[in-house]
Amino acid sequence: MTMEDKNAMLEEEPEEEEQEEAEEDAPSEEAEEEEEEDDDDDEDDDEEEEEDLVDPLETARESCKLSNECSKYVSKFDSCTDRVNSRSNTEEDCVEEMFDMLHCVDHCATASLFRKTK
Repeated sequence: MTMEDKNAMLEEEPEEEEQEEAEEDAPSEEAEEEEEEDDDDDEDDDEEEEEDLVDPLETARESCKLSNECSKYVSKFDSCTDRVNSRSNTEEDCVEEMFDMLHCVDHCATASLFRKTK
C-alpha cells in the first residue's frame, strides 16, 4: 500500500463518522422541531390576545404628527432627512429637527391622553 492510498483512506474515515453522527443527531433534531412548533403555537395564542390591545400613546402620536400644530416640524424633519440621505458624504444630521418634532408630538399626545385618564 502506498502513502497516497493511506492518505485517501484517512480522508474517507472522517466522512463516514460525520454521516454516522448526523444520523444519530437526526432524531433529536426532529424532537427539537416539534418542541419549537409547540412553542410557536403558544406564542401565536399570546399574540392573538395582544393584537386586541392598542397603545393609546401611539395612536395619539400618529394623530398629532398629522395635526396642524406639528406639521411644520414634521416637514422640517422630512426635508432634513431627504437632504442628508441625498448626500453620500456629509456630517450633517437631523437631531435638532427630530427633537423639535418629537417635543411637539409628545406635548400634543400627552395633552390628549391626560384627558382620557380616570
